[in-house]
Amino acid sequence: MKNLSLAALFCLLLTGCSGPQQKSPEQIKQETADATAKVKSTTEAMVAGVREGLKRKGPLDLNSASKDDLTTLPGMTSQQADLIIADRPFRSAPELVTRHILTQREYDQIKDQVLVK
Repeated sequence: MKNLSLAALFCLLLTGCSGPQQKSPEQIKQETADATAKVKSTTEAMVAGVREGLKRKGPLDLNSASKDDLTTLPGMTSQQADLIIADRPFRSAPELVTRHILTQREYDQIKDQVLVK
């Protein structure tokens, strides 16, 4: 009986209970290349944002800023920039929230970087 149990255990081990399969060197190489490309893309976008921010001399005027300028603000999407431009003129920056263009949380992220002249 003991030999039968050992034989059954041995058969289980041979038929697929041996744990996860190892990746081939080509699979590892491809996954590494994909991860590196993703990091490079993210880093380039961050650098472009920082560069744009350094060029800016002060807060953006919501009534005259271009779409490109608006999208450099933290978390600002292209769609939100379009809504800001379509809803001009503004009397005050907090109107971004009262007009339901941004949530209060989103506005809090940019409030020090925008103004209305």
